[in-house]
Amino acid sequence: MEPKYKRVIIKLSGEALAGNAGHGIDTPTIETICRQIKEVFELGVEIAIVVGGGNFWRGRSGEGMDKSTADYMGMLATCINALGLQDVLEEMGVPVRVQTAIEMKQIAEPYIRRKAIRHLEKRRIVIFAAGTGNPFFTTDTTAALRAAEIDAEIILLAKSIDAVYDSDPLINPNAKRYTELSYIDVLNKGLKVMDSTATSLCMDNHIPILVFGLNEPENILRAVMGEKIGTIVQEV
Repeated sequence: MEPKYKRVIIKLSGEALAGNAGHGIDTPTIETICRQIKEVFELGVEIAIVVGGGNFWRGRSGEGMDKSTADYMGMLATCINALGLQDVLEEMGVPVRVQTAIEMKQIAEPYIRRKAIRHLEKRRIVIFAAGTGNPFFTTDTTAALRAAEIDAEIILLAKSIDAVYDSDPLINPNAKRYTELSYIDVLNKGLKVMDSTATSLCMDNHIPILVFGLNEPENILRAVMGEKIGTIVQEV
């Protein structure tokens, strides 16, 4: 069976890399995630990854701090995660390049759109770090922006919960689970899929978003194969 998508962006939260530890990088967890990514890569799918930094630093951690400074600290946290992912994937024999929106040429390439696309065409995974390089923008917005720039067919939004709900299913056992939503529904209902800037950018560029649980084994593979999992956000 052929994969449904040829080029994808996988958006990983920083918290996903922390596992049950809740902070930092949990080695068994990152290895499990990378094994899933390798399995998809070996099917011939071109993969770019956007990773968050919440396992080390979140903007809200800098309460009382200048917002721009707090955001820049968060961008640096994403670089730690990107290098961690790169290392584990390379140990598994997968070629990887990290590109950062803030130049740090001793450890990674600067983000250059054409170079990123060339890496994908040459069968390398590209990890985008340091967000957009600007404060006041989330890594969700980075995923939407990079998806538009590299012509990704879909954003695979891997989360700790298995779909989009109208309220927190961990708090409300009667929370309604959605299988399909429009961008406008997400914005109007204030659903916690992506932030509104990222959702609007996906809507303007007709980029679907698939929200699914990362804890279920094989979910990244199932998503790429086009199986009906999680919640799809697209034009309806």
